[in-house]
Amino acid sequence: MGFTHHFMKLKENQINKSIEITKVINTYGIAYLFGEVRSGKTGTALNVAKLLGAKNTLIITKKKAISDIEKQYQDFAFTFNLWVINFESLHKIDNDFDFVIIDEAHSISAYPKPSLRTKLIKEKFNNKRILLMSGTPAIESYSQWFHQFWISIFSPFSQYKNFYRWADNFVNKKEKKIGTHSIIDYSEAKAEPIDAVLKPYIVKMTQAEAGIEISIEENILYVETPDKIKKVAETLLKDRVVKGKEKYIIADTPAKLQAKIHQIYNGSCIVEDENGTTEAVVLDTFKVDFIKECFKDKKIIVMYYYQAEKIMLEKAGVDHIQQSSTEGVNLSDYDAIVYLNFGFSGKNFVQSRDRLSSVTRTKKNQIYFIFERGGINEKIYNRVSKKQDFNLRTFKKDFGL
Repeated sequence: MGFTHHFMKLKENQINKSIEITKVINTYGIAYLFGEVRSGKTGTALNVAKLLGAKNTLIITKKKAISDIEKQYQDFAFTFNLWVINFESLHKIDNDFDFVIIDEAHSISAYPKPSLRTKLIKEKFNNKRILLMSGTPAIESYSQWFHQFWISIFSPFSQYKNFYRWADNFVNKKEKKIGTHSIIDYSEAKAEPIDAVLKPYIVKMTQAEAGIEISIEENILYVETPDKIKKVAETLLKDRVVKGKEKYIIADTPAKLQAKIHQIYNGSCIVEDENGTTEAVVLDTFKVDFIKECFKDKKIIVMYYYQAEKIMLEKAGVDHIQQSSTEGVNLSDYDAIVYLNFGFSGKNFVQSRDRLSSVTRTKKNQIYFIFERGGINEKIYNRVSKKQDFNLRTFKKDFGL
């Protein structure tokens, strides 16, 4: 007895957006699909390849997204030749592609110098038709736009030899002191003139256009901070070192102090011995115990940040856990996301929070943040939830350093 494969059909907004993108690429050689999470970017991009008449298409993406892209290629019954690779496999690719799609394009947005992967993409595909796509193309700074387009000879900024020459026109450069050295801060780019140049190249996709009515309800739960945790954190902030019986917690730089305080208030820390050998230790499982008791009857996924937190969750028997800084995973099957901890990046925070939504989800999206009283996590949240980074300057200000 045979089985019939039921092929999927593109939604109306995917068809319309793919036609729009195709026109941009036919006009300029390169386009940028700026699409919200779960707005249907992958199907749209695949249809662009079809509309362009591409025979050999390459998609460069994150490793975790490969299987989903290949499945959509099959489900939509596309027939052009498709290769899907992750960024780390770029050096293995030698085929002659006539269309290249760069998913998660913010991965090549580093500045002022291009990353190695950015250079490699430029070297291999600079004269190909290209579609860039991301839901967060320049979330930290408009300076992130430059190298994403720099990889192509069709860049609207192609008259600028490099980022520094581009910055002469598009960035308010500032001198910044770091220790005894001075560096140029290029983060304050000029949004309006950059938007004006990029407008013809960008096609936006929203969840609303995809028929998704998103309702994210954020809940903050507080747990009392154990005296032991308070004491360790206060001692480290005051003395920059906490002496144990055989190990030490050392914070001899501001960056280390920020990271160690972050670890401590979530129940773990990296310690070292007299020889400088380091290890992660669990100081207290107060947050994990709280999560396990509070959500015992719900299907949840717990987001952690440090590896010691993962160990705590596994020992506590929490089944579904994920690192809060990772990308490309659909979390829509769970009743809620519970954040044990998250990092200092506004971009990563917004991405992981928004992943709870999907096209098939109907219930309200519940997100829970577990904050220790008087600690650091609420301070970090107040920054990253506004798409801002919790940097050293903010850390020092918040802790009166």
